[in-house]
Amino acid sequence: MFEKLIYLDNNATTKVDDKVLEAMLPYFTTLYGNAASYEHSFGRYSKKGIENARSQVAELIGAHPNEIFFTSGATESINLAIKGIALANKKKGNHIITVNTEHTAILDTCKYLTRNGFSVSLLNVNQQGEIDLEELKNLIRDDTIIVTAMHANNETGVIHPLEEISKIVKQTRNIYFITDATAAVGKVHINVKKIAIDALILSGHKIYGPKGVGALYLNRSNHYMEAVPQIHGGGHEHGYRSGTLNVPGIIGLGKACEILISQMDEEQSRIGNLRNLLENKLNVLDGVSINGLGNRLNNVANICFTNVDNQTLMLSLPNVAASSGSACTSSLKNKSHVLKAMGLTDVQISSSIRFSLGRFNTKLEIDYVGDTLLFNIKRLREKFKYSIQ
Repeated sequence: MFEKLIYLDNNATTKVDDKVLEAMLPYFTTLYGNAASYEHSFGRYSKKGIENARSQVAELIGAHPNEIFFTSGATESINLAIKGIALANKKKGNHIITVNTEHTAILDTCKYLTRNGFSVSLLNVNQQGEIDLEELKNLIRDDTIIVTAMHANNETGVIHPLEEISKIVKQTRNIYFITDATAAVGKVHINVKKIAIDALILSGHKIYGPKGVGALYLNRSNHYMEAVPQIHGGGHEHGYRSGTLNVPGIIGLGKACEILISQMDEEQSRIGNLRNLLENKLNVLDGVSINGLGNRLNNVANICFTNVDNQTLMLSLPNVAASSGSACTSSLKNKSHVLKAMGLTDVQISSSIRFSLGRFNTKLEIDYVGDTLLFNIKRLREKFKYSIQ
């Protein structure tokens, strides 16, 4: 019996890596200057740390440091990217295309723009959570200015084909291609120049960095790049995002990226093996199916347990942290819009749990979780006299 909590909710947030925390601490205590205070050494030290972090983030995604802008997190980056680019290009068109399984930060931002003169088209997904590239081609219009598709889904891990999407977007005319890579960064290789991405969003607390800090890549080699700032007051970050920079957070984000550059492949291989171990243990039961079983992230197992209520099942594992959906919609009573878009019924959605593994999980933990799930699923089915048809 495990005495400690087994954390399998890494797509909601990750533990801060000890090396990240170590890099951050001086900027709380001895190097605490405002990075905008250039006239003294305290400010210059902070500024130097910020620029080093900018280079670390840029290296991870194949960008130039002057294309990285720091924000408070992915949600702010999404708002700046979509609202900023849409408003700056309203004279060129008012049509936006996105996917119906996007994070709510994308969908809600697009809904806001529909109330302000923009039109939004939603791409559907199939039962595996994959988009139809032909549908994308058909949705593009003369007034389309933005196509936005997440790199990988945070609930299922399903990976969208960014290169193919970009080719379709760019062969027509200069439409902006935006990707929310929050769930994918650090798990798969991303090169924004190779794929021709115009804006990319990432967040610190998904990659073993701190909460409250994120970054937005804007393709400054795109001569048409324009984005209206969403926060005004000081002109920080080259005018794109005003406000005093979160120096310790940014240092932590940079360090988290540096760590990933050196160990991502080995780490993801190990995590993928643990994920497969969990799924193989559970597949011995009837009525167990993977939601989004295709090209997906190595760390995600979104599993439907037929005739088992997910909340009841999670209560039977009080020392295991997992999720029945996205943490960012936990305040909403609606069932997962992602699984619903993939064709699952309400009953199936209520029987699904997301396990998202991370850097600090061990084989011993996964063995325990798999065995405990097997025991409790059988117990709950017998208790409520469910059988698998």
